[in-house]
Amino acid sequence: CWLMEHEDIVNRPSHYTQYAIEPITFIMTNKLAFHVGNIIKYAVRAGSKSYPNQTPEQSEITDLRKAMRYCEMRINQLESQDEL
Repeated sequence: CWLMEHEDIVNRPSHYTQYAIEPITFIMTNKLAFHVGNIIKYAVRAGSKSYPNQTPEQSEITDLRKAMRYCEMRINQLESQDEL
């Protein structure tokens, strides 16, 4: 069957299922805020997910920058800045 031979990128993507606890399970079980959940998600998968037209190192940097962006957005929100 085609589904058995290929990764289930919707329900069980390998860049998350490599851990004992999937990030989404940890995030939801602990009722973490949206920004905290995304910081965890991007930091955990950094180095495991490939982006088109990027080297493995560039893909890792992309996810680390995404995590940093959520940190920056929260800081901006706490500082009452107009733009997140």
